[in-house]
Amino acid sequence: MRVVLSTYGSRGDVEPLLALAVRLRERGAEVCVCAPPDEEFARRLAGFGVPMVPVSRSARAVMTSSPSPSSLPERAAELIAGQFDSVVAAAEGCDVLVATGPLPAVAGARSIAEKLGVRSVAVTFQQLTLPSPDHAPLAYPGRAFPPEVTGNRELWELDALSIEELFGEAVNKNRATIGLPPVDGVRDYVIGDRPWLATDPVLDPWRATPGLDVVQTGAWILPDERPLPAELEAFLDAGAPPVYVGFGSMPMSAATDVARVAVEAVRAHGRRVLLGRGWADLALIDDEADCFTVGEVNHQVLFGRVAAVVHHGGAGTTTTAARAGAPQVVVPQAADQPYWAGRVAGLGVGVAHDGPVPTAGSLTSALETALAAETRARADAVAGAVRADGAAVAANLLAEANVQDRPSVPAGSDHTGDRSR
Repeated sequence: MRVVLSTYGSRGDVEPLLALAVRLRERGAEVCVCAPPDEEFARRLAGFGVPMVPVSRSARAVMTSSPSPSSLPERAAELIAGQFDSVVAAAEGCDVLVATGPLPAVAGARSIAEKLGVRSVAVTFQQLTLPSPDHAPLAYPGRAFPPEVTGNRELWELDALSIEELFGEAVNKNRATIGLPPVDGVRDYVIGDRPWLATDPVLDPWRATPGLDVVQTGAWILPDERPLPAELEAFLDAGAPPVYVGFGSMPMSAATDVARVAVEAVRAHGRRVLLGRGWADLALIDDEADCFTVGEVNHQVLFGRVAAVVHHGGAGTTTTAARAGAPQVVVPQAADQPYWAGRVAGLGVGVAHDGPVPTAGSLTSALETALAAETRARADAVAGAVRADGAAVAANLLAEANVQDRPSVPAGSDHTGDRSR
């Protein structure tokens, strides 16, 4: 079986595909990942021997350039064109294409699969892009929904119109270049009839919705066996568990102030501070021994050794902290992050910070709740319920579907075909 996994975005978009790639290869599949050409992604995939096909421009360069909301259609066209430039060759002759990432990227990938006659699966790492009467859609930057419209069904109707205005022309112009007809309703085309939701049912419970057969696999998590750096081990061993503060792939405006605010808030509780540099390049504010900075490290191990995790609310970081039993303070910046902040607060495993810009006072207050004994107890309880088999479930589903799709072989025939590669 040959499988192409396609995405565009940050580490949180690439890492789950690595987890799925590893599980597929355990089943004998041939896999490649189409992803942005960032060195950190290439290095991570290469560490597991997974081939990578670079797509479009560096995700870090795009995301840290603070593009204006008005440029969304232009960026969508570029992203789709990038898919067509790179993914077509990778997907030629494959058995299935798994597409995730921003809507334009998935639209491009699914169009490629359509052109090649290849089965495709659309995957999301949070449910807010899936129409449901139980929740509202995400609003695109610069395109807030009218305040007088509050019903979820009406908001989803507006969402479909907004997506059509933003991305319809870009999708259909690019489809025309490879001889495909236009699609009527970009959002529904991208989602399809049976999308996959690669999130944990405890953290992100999906309610059945008529007309949409959602397959919730569980989160795609790759067990991380990397040891922590010796310098970090020494810092952890030198005192009580610190509070980790990191915002992953979020650039964070005024990063120096964010680091200062975080250090002051954590110190107000008499705790040590561990700063994750991330794309915000958080750095020490002084040379006191109670602070330490780290780059790319094993969060699965690290989060089990900290007093709390302060982060941006990405799906991957939220799930990793929850699995580790670490209390959380989520300072959401954009997109689905307010949703994850609400889930953390609703489950009682942490605090949803009010707004994207913390102050020393607001973060000190949030940490008071996160560091309370009852929050730690609740986080420990939830940790035991979070599943770790989502990637294996997804790999099994793909393998089973591939077997079902094979043409039958007449009795006595020596022909076995080659689609089991």
